[in-house]
Amino acid sequence: MKNSRRSFLKNTGMAVMAAGFIPRVLQAAALAPAKKTSLIGIQLYSVRADMYKQPLETLKALSEMGYQYVEHANYVNRKFYGYSATEFKKVLNDLGLSMPSGHTVMKAGHWDKAKNDFTDAWKYTLDDAATLGQTYVISPWMDEKLRHSYDGLMLQLDVFNKSGELCKKHGMKFGYHNHDFEFTEKINGTPIYDLIINHTDPELVIQQLDFGNMYGSGGRAKEWIDKYHGRFPSLHVKDEIKSAGKGEMNDGYDSTTMGAGEVDPKALCLLAKKVSGAHHFIVEQESYQDKTPLQCAKINLDIMKTWGLV
Repeated sequence: MKNSRRSFLKNTGMAVMAAGFIPRVLQAAALAPAKKTSLIGIQLYSVRADMYKQPLETLKALSEMGYQYVEHANYVNRKFYGYSATEFKKVLNDLGLSMPSGHTVMKAGHWDKAKNDFTDAWKYTLDDAATLGQTYVISPWMDEKLRHSYDGLMLQLDVFNKSGELCKKHGMKFGYHNHDFEFTEKINGTPIYDLIINHTDPELVIQQLDFGNMYGSGGRAKEWIDKYHGRFPSLHVKDEIKSAGKGEMNDGYDSTTMGAGEVDPKALCLLAKKVSGAHHFIVEQESYQDKTPLQCAKINLDIMKTWGLV
């Protein structure tokens, strides 16, 4: 499909569903987290068309392939793919699945400046995530108007930390998922991703590193994993090939099955597991070449099972 995840988040109604500087010495304290169970899951945006048409059948197919973990990209009016949190938890449990993380865009309007508090809509988001037993509540986008000035970005990152504090009350952490602008846009000469990492508390906010989103814009995951040990417990695992068109991120690249492209996701996963304590390895593929989304999901799982991640 040519409709990219970025376009999906920016241009459709699904976008609502799908703090000072932290010194390096404080980062160091987070470099040796307690050992956590590793898992291989799938971002359900990988099979989005199937999920929208027949969610139960699609989840059943993923379970039968051997997936045990999924990550949502659809949360609208307190519903996950049309189900309440309690209903969706039962659906997953009945299929032997669980959902330890999910994507819901934190929008500027989720923070009420007048009340100095989150809106009920964001509080409900966390309540529902907790009902599903999530560990990480991840925002996969940042409004453009929030990232064009240093002061504006700092205010938003302070809100990220506050969301982390609210998540902590539920036994969860807040998370942020990168696209490409974090590596191409700078404020006062500093890449936005450096600012995001250095101004969020690692005890409250995790970074979910997406290998593929950054690739066509020149970002290389290895550099960031090496630079910020311990900051990437969750990964979006992708491989990338040159696109026949503009590509998913308008960067000339499309995602492909693991090992078929240029990224070397196996090496990146093993490095992140070693130096960052990475333990969530989430498959995401948005373009499928001559295969169906479900065929790609099966291929990716079978390949990743051979990498020694779990």
